[in-house]
Amino acid sequence: MTDIDSQFTQAQEDVKQLPERPGNLTLLRLYALFKQASEGDVHGDKPGFTDIVGKYKYDAWAALKGTAQDAAKQQYVDLVESLKSGASA
Repeated sequence: MTDIDSQFTQAQEDVKQLPERPGNLTLLRLYALFKQASEGDVHGDKPGFTDIVGKYKYDAWAALKGTAQDAAKQQYVDLVESLKSGASA
């Protein structure tokens, strides 16, 4: 396992132990970065207008299209670290 992979795995554990729940926009960013890092570019059909949460998740992930998986992992790790230190919520 590469260094970024181990950091990414650790960040997935750390995010569950955050002192306070991040705001919805931060949660959406975490979701999108996780999906990009673990699965690559968005795939599947965009949810319809009745699935508001699914639509926002899809759009957030689609916004990262073309981002390399390792780059997404690094951004995810950086975001979790900033949340742990209380820098962003």
